Amino acid sequence: MSPATVARAQTAAPAQPASAVIPASPTRPTLSTPPSGVTQTSPAPEPPPEKVRPAPTPEGAVGPTSAGQEVTAFDIAVRAPPAVRELLEKHLELQRYRAVTDLDEAELARLIVLAERNVRNLVGTLGFFSPDIRITREGGLNERPTIVVAVDPGEATLTGPVAINFAGDIAESPDPDAIAQRAEIRRDWRLPTGQRFTQEAWDGAKTQALRKLVARRYPAGKLADSLADVDAPARTAHLTLQLDSGPLYRLGPMEVTGIQRYDPLLVPRLARLNAGAVYDQSQLVEAQQRLASSGYFDSAYIFVDPASDPQAAPVQVQVREARLQKVILGVGATTDSGPRASVEHTHQRVPGIGWRAVTKLQLEKKDPFAQTEWTSIPDEASWRWVALGRTERIDDNELITQAQRLRFGRTQAGDRIDRNIYLQYDRANVHGTGLLGNSAADTGDGSALTANYVWTGRYFNSLPFPSNGYGLGFELGAGTTLGENRQPFTRTTGRWLGIQTLGRGRIAMRAEGGAVLAKDAARIPSAQLFRTGGDNTVRGYGYRDIGIPLANGVVGPGRYMAVGSVEWQRPLMIDGRPSEWENTVFLDAGAVADKPRDLRPSVGLGTGVRWRSPIGPLQIDLAYGVKVKRLRLHVSVGFVF
Repeated sequence: MSPATVARAQTAAPAQPASAVIPASPTRPTLSTPPSGVTQTSPAPEPPPEKVRPAPTPEGAVGPTSAGQEVTAFDIAVRAPPAVRELLEKHLELQRYRAVTDLDEAELARLIVLAERNVRNLVGTLGFFSPDIRITREGGLNERPTIVVAVDPGEATLTGPVAINFAGDIAESPDPDAIAQRAEIRRDWRLPTGQRFTQEAWDGAKTQALRKLVARRYPAGKLADSLADVDAPARTAHLTLQLDSGPLYRLGPMEVTGIQRYDPLLVPRLARLNAGAVYDQSQLVEAQQRLASSGYFDSAYIFVDPASDPQAAPVQVQVREARLQKVILGVGATTDSGPRASVEHTHQRVPGIGWRAVTKLQLEKKDPFAQTEWTSIPDEASWRWVALGRTERIDDNELITQAQRLRFGRTQAGDRIDRNIYLQYDRANVHGTGLLGNSAADTGDGSALTANYVWTGRYFNSLPFPSNGYGLGFELGAGTTLGENRQPFTRTTGRWLGIQTLGRGRIAMRAEGGAVLAKDAARIPSAQLFRTGGDNTVRGYGYRDIGIPLANGVVGPGRYMAVGSVEWQRPLMIDGRPSEWENTVFLDAGAVADKPRDLRPSVGLGTGVRWRSPIGPLQIDLAYGVKVKRLRLHVSVGFVF
């Protein structure tokens, strides 16, 4: 058997920061595995001489002179590689005795002997178990002494075989989710074979494994046993870990505190945590985020006590309600519409019906509008009633469109899927110098009534900063134009966004298309037709600059639209690590026509930067419009799909 000794530690909580490794000898190290008690095979260190009185603090209590300067008994010089030197200079026990100014030569010599054990202990935390240590005293008897600590750490110890064992329900359950969880913990183990072994890496790997255990199904899981068997001559550490999952936990009834102003049904319907569901920490976090972002609450906290009944663990929810009414003033700017100012009023519970009413007025050059939207609280299936009214003025330089919209229907917001079903009335009154030589049908003047169904699915790994996944959405509508010559029509749109990690960066691809089917003479309002171009569509072109070329240089809406984009996103490296900034290179293309065969793409290409701001991605792009032969700056904030 190789000359090695081991120490075992039993823990009921994630490992804490490592204590020192205390080897019994150069060839028989003993590793401590905090935070619980440790059984060591090495003898306890001898106490210092009786006269040696360590300072009360780790760095030593220093008595000032009359000039306020520090008084110390000796100096310390550490000669070792940088990582070892930094550790010793910070944690060497000799530092504590420098403030003891009445040390004689015999006491100092004894401290030097005892320091070797401490140095070996500290160097072992870095994975060096066979160091060459030389501690000497320099300086004459009548001179201020300097203790020189010279360390050649030798070769580092590497991780050998790793055994991760399980106890409790996770070890016995045939459930595919339990099997997958075991495989995930083993796959993501942070200290695999062949990696350099250190106390910090060992504790960090155990902590991470335990976090993965308690994150799903087993909130009472614990680290039952851990063993690091170090063979110092062979420079190998054999690791064994046992995780005890305890029983499987299922959610029980919800216990809510902090609700006074709003309907008590609001919290469980927003949280969507069903009794009987298997415990999943990520679902609790998502529910907590839904509550906090709903607008009804300033804060929310959700907790399941591991000491409760595993078959029906109560879900404890603490909320702090937002004010019943609030007013938000805003200012901003975009490259498409210039500066803007807005005022928004929210009433969280309108008297009599209990709905939320959000009314907003926004002033800007291109597209000022006023809008009010009223929504009910969600039912048990997360459906809400919605009523909306909006009026806006759209200035396209040549055409000015006065548009009104009324909508009534239902909406459902799920974890990944949103659905909307509604009736909508649209009216557009178009005027301006661009009307000369163009018909009302060409410019989108008219009104219509439609029935619509909208479906959106988001399958991204994280929001608002996804690195993988995709989003898919479509809209189906059917209705009729209003006025003297009523004509039926249908409208459909589809959109897709895919993001895939490639190396250190990722590629984002986007596609969107739409079609309106109706007779040529049908006067369909512009809100139901298509124009594109701008910050979030085809960069290199102005807002809604891509459409149907009409007489007098006017750009009108069309019945068919196609947009595509491909973008390479790569993080900017600072000191060898990815920063909060990214560089992008992109190619956009889009087309609008009244006939599919007439679609001719307008291409934009360019580069830009992204910043992970607190409110979402900040995008700054410089794009060149190939058709217009012009550079354009685009700035926008947020991830939208």
